[in-house]
Amino acid sequence: MNTPVLTCRNATFGYSAIPALSGISGELHPGRALALIGPNGSGKTTFMRGLLGQVTLLSGTLDIHNTSMGYVPQSADIDLTFPITTDQVVTMGLSRELRPFSFPSREQKERVRAELEHVGLADRANHRFGHLSGGQRQRVLVARALVSRPDLILLDEPFNGLDEPNRSALIRIIGEAKAQGTAFVISTHDLRLAREVCDDVLLLAGRQIAFDSLDHALTPSLISEAYGGLGHDDLLALG
Repeated sequence: MNTPVLTCRNATFGYSAIPALSGISGELHPGRALALIGPNGSGKTTFMRGLLGQVTLLSGTLDIHNTSMGYVPQSADIDLTFPITTDQVVTMGLSRELRPFSFPSREQKERVRAELEHVGLADRANHRFGHLSGGQRQRVLVARALVSRPDLILLDEPFNGLDEPNRSALIRIIGEAKAQGTAFVISTHDLRLAREVCDDVLLLAGRQIAFDSLDHALTPSLISEAYGGLGHDDLLALG
């Protein structure tokens, strides 16, 4: 449990040879959640893409310590008109375990059922994914990420547009997964949410402003530096 799931040392990420995010240094440990916070264009998406290997590491180091990862995009990455059921979407999370053209084993089907139970949607297992509400679809995508039992899950603005019941359910799901040792990287604009579900913060403005615990990273001076003078209370109002 003492081995970090990821470590950055003065990492700079970019597109081709052009830096987009620089000076990232810090660690994330099992069972902890890292909030990515910063204004639009600050590098939150670049950092996530860097972890996924979709953006070039131009300098410095990124060590993911043989970490298995799950990813939940900002919006559903499945055509909502496609006739796929909820349990089939979750089964997609097992794609690396399944042999080509094979069917899930009994144990794998049980894991899918358990994850749907975990996110409170076992009764929707045979429903069309596209017929679920936006909040329900988001919880299904989290179940898809969890079913492979990854060490780290990346969540891109997971609470956008959620009503209170789905928001509360997602907070519970994240908390339970953290208790089992899963680490999270969560991109969010909501400082209240960051304080509620995260332990650490990577504060960005095209570069690292802070990579530290909540109390040390979300200070008025550092927030003002990241947001170009916008105060802490103003940001809370926006959140």
